[in-house]
Amino acid sequence: MTTFVDRVELHVAAGNGGHGCASVHREKFKPLGGPNGGNGGRGGDVTLVVDQSVTTLLEYHHSPHRKATNGKPGEGGNCSGKDGDDLVLAVPDGTVVMDKDGNVLADLVGEGTSYVAAQGGRGGLGNAALASARRKAPGFALLGEPGRSGEVVLELKTVADVALVGYPSAGKSSLISVLSAAKPKIADYPFTTLVPNLGVVTAGSTVYTVADVPGLIPGASQGKGLGLEFLRHVERCSVLVHVLDTATLESDRDPVSDLDVIEAELAEYGAGLENRPRVVVLNKIDIPDGQDLADIIRPDLEARGYQVFEASAVSRQGLKELSFALAAMVAEGRAAKPKDEATRIVIRPRAVDDHGFTVTKEGEELFRVRGEKPERWVRQTDFSNDEAVGYLADRLNRLGVESALAKAGARAGDAVAIGDEENAVVFDWEPTMAAGAEMLSRRGEDHRLEIPRPAAIRRRDREAERDEADEDYRGFDPFA
Repeated sequence: MTTFVDRVELHVAAGNGGHGCASVHREKFKPLGGPNGGNGGRGGDVTLVVDQSVTTLLEYHHSPHRKATNGKPGEGGNCSGKDGDDLVLAVPDGTVVMDKDGNVLADLVGEGTSYVAAQGGRGGLGNAALASARRKAPGFALLGEPGRSGEVVLELKTVADVALVGYPSAGKSSLISVLSAAKPKIADYPFTTLVPNLGVVTAGSTVYTVADVPGLIPGASQGKGLGLEFLRHVERCSVLVHVLDTATLESDRDPVSDLDVIEAELAEYGAGLENRPRVVVLNKIDIPDGQDLADIIRPDLEARGYQVFEASAVSRQGLKELSFALAAMVAEGRAAKPKDEATRIVIRPRAVDDHGFTVTKEGEELFRVRGEKPERWVRQTDFSNDEAVGYLADRLNRLGVESALAKAGARAGDAVAIGDEENAVVFDWEPTMAAGAEMLSRRGEDHRLEIPRPAAIRRRDREAERDEADEDYRGFDPFA
């Protein structure tokens, strides 16, 4: 049964926004008291958050489909709908979020680091929020916006200070078991370790983590063996430790050749591993033949510039020196890293010639409008309501869509599509069209309802009427 998963494809769907409410306040002696429809609630987000207690992506391997809740619709009496609950997904430290094409969307390192994988839809405005001086009592409300959905790929890259690399059965698991409290599986056959093991080591005042990476073989960087699956766990480590088996029973292998093969695979994989500090550990010196071979090859390795340690996980010989040497290298690497800078807010103003939408001609009689605002407005429009369609026409006109269509060569009767090919709304364009609200003096306005004017305005109107009457009376002679 699978117990460790470091790569999954996750299907996420945010919640839809709730629809706005079209309602009219009614009470005794005041049957049409004005609009009081509330706004719809926001749909819930799907958010990935780093949790140190999570070490694998196994949960999402078994349940790859995750969805947040929808927002509730608005109600009368100016009651807004409840927002949908956000769905928070805990992921291990070091999780990389990518799209299906392999583009990195987020690199989640550090407790509490978060990324919104799918954003919830906005709630639709109720008719109370749509009321204005020109549109005193709208008979419509906006629909809630659908939540974002899609697929993301999660890849786990172990966050460790030191990585133990080497051939299968070189003794990496044995070393990490005596250096730390980790208890990996240890056996005398190849590929005993099938998942990376992580241990915490304390050397003096320095505490660091060591990762035991599953055995690498020639061709690992191209997918042979287990290398391609777990080479990614080496990327974040600041120190690489080559564990060489000096007591191997295979006649066609020797420690120096093993080192050259692993170095070639690391160079082929890339990811900046060629610049990481290296340490060589000649393991299994408790075996007489192993000690003899270590004495022979050590000068050659030191001549190459490697720092060489002789160790044995059985007799624990040389482990203290190795532990403190790695601690010093880790501390040096941490000190060399730049300190976290204060958070900067980057402001990218919109270009002066950016109108927020584009108009392109496709074919002879089709014009396509693309842009965040037009597409969102279309999704929020109830096309069964003439006032709502008229309101959409007013918004598009104010944004400049009609002018842009005219400049692009659109003529009356040409087809205009707003949105992409799959979700586009297509209509026949008529310049300064009434958009189905011809019965209204102003598009998107309903005269069935009248909101009482403020007292100051009513008093001003009465004075204007009185002055007009006085002006007419001045020229009137009752005896004529």
